[in-house]
Amino acid sequence: MTQEPAETAMTPHAEGSATGDQDKGADAESVRDILSRLYADGRAYAAAEADKQKLRLSIVGVGVRNAAILGSVALMLAFASIVALLVGLIIALSRHLEPLWATLIVAGGGLFVTVLLLLLAKGCITRMKKAITP
Repeated sequence: MTQEPAETAMTPHAEGSATGDQDKGADAESVRDILSRLYADGRAYAAAEADKQKLRLSIVGVGVRNAAILGSVALMLAFASIVALLVGLIIALSRHLEPLWATLIVAGGGLFVTVLLLLLAKGCITRMKKAITP
């Protein structure tokens, strides 16, 4: 059940290093060549990274733009629905009261709910300010 590896891994040797016949300096790259290649590779990497970040930014920008458009449309639709609800309430109340009184009752109720929501928002902001004050 023992298996021996088919091949053993060996480190490749450069030409001339095993025989010693050739000069080591002739085959080796100069330091200047290595540094210039390193500089070129670094510039290419930086350019590729910049392109990647530009692409990511454009993807995020498109996503935010689309979300803003859809949110705006949803907000307008919500306002239109509230208006339709209020008109429906006025029509329903005008059967039992005069249309002017029905309009005043619905408008007064809407303003009352608005004031309550604003007071709740003010309370939230006050609690938040107290929480972050040192």
